[in-house]
This record gives sequence, C-alpha cells and structure tokens, in this order.
Amino acid sequence: MSNFFAHESAYIDEGATIGEGSKIWHFSHVFPKAVIGKGVIIGQNVLVSNNVTVGDKCKIQNNVSLYEGVVLEDFVFCGPSMVFTNVKTPRSEFPRATSEHYATTLVKRGASIGANATIVCGTTLGECAFVAAGAVVTKDVPAYAMVAGVPARQIGWMSAYGDVMDFSQSDTFTDSQGHVYEKRGPSEVVRLK
Repeated sequence: MSNFFAHESAYIDEGATIGEGSKIWHFSHVFPKAVIGKGVIIGQNVLVSNNVTVGDKCKIQNNVSLYEGVVLEDFVFCGPSMVFTNVKTPRSEFPRATSEHYATTLVKRGASIGANATIVCGTTLGECAFVAAGAVVTKDVPAYAMVAGVPARQIGWMSAYGDVMDFSQSDTFTDSQGHVYEKRGPSEVVRLK
C-alpha cells in the first residue's frame, strides 16, 4: 500500500519517488525518474518528466508540464496552464531531445507562478518570487520580486506571506505577520526575521 494518493486515471511509472501524503489527480503522468516530495498536490493533466525534482508541499495546478531540467524547491506554487520550457533553440528537423540538451530551471522555496505564465529555461526564480499571470520570464528573478508582462519586468516586492512591500519611505518593511525585510540594493531584498 502506498503512502500517497493517486487517482485511478493517473499514470505512475515504476521507479518514480513520491513522498508521503502527496496527491496526484486525474490524467496526470509521473515518469520513472521523477522525484516528488511530501504533501505535494499534483492537479489534473500534469506531466512530471524524468529527472524533475518537486520539493515538499508544492502545489502544481491543472495542465502544467514539468519537463526535464525543472527543479522546484519546497512550497512552490505553479498556477493553471503555466509553462516551463527546457530547450533554448528547439528545432523539429534537428531534435534536441536528450538530457544534455536540457537547460536547468530552478524555482526556489516559496515562489509562485501565475496562470498561463511562461518560464523560459535556464532561469532561476528566487525565494518567494512572484510571477504574475501571463508573464513571460526570460531572465532570473530576484528573491521576493514581483514580475509581470511580456517580457516580464519587475513591478515591486512581495513578502513570503504575500504582502506587497513598499520601500519608498524606508529600507525596511514589516509584513502583516511581523516579519521584517530589508532592501539592500535595487535588486536585493532579504528577510531579517
């Protein structure tokens, strides 16, 4: 008996590692070399390819494909139908379809990606970064940064809890949970406590 739930329509290939308490819903497919942490929720019609790592307590909404090269740390949120790419220069005539062709995309702890956003491979989303719905991320996103648009540009800062942070009057900000953040430069915010 497994220590996770998988809907009867889901395909879990032999060899996949799935953590305790995770839930995998309708029509999803987990490849044999995928690693999924504890307490993860995998929505409907989700693909988790070989050599993908999903940390603990992530939420992957419907219609998301986690292609080889994607690494999600703990508590990452992937909104409905958002897209990860894994090849920089795809060509049908000249396939780039092996592990050495795939660029790594790292999504750090607590980051959120909105519905229909696209994350171009080879980028890193910093801790608790927030990507707006429909954004196209083509470069790294700093920790706690909010980005939006095509291509995505930084529009502000957001705390781990989800409060928009205003540093216009001070280099520090206290969120609604009492956590203190400090802005240390134009592209760096750190959580102090």
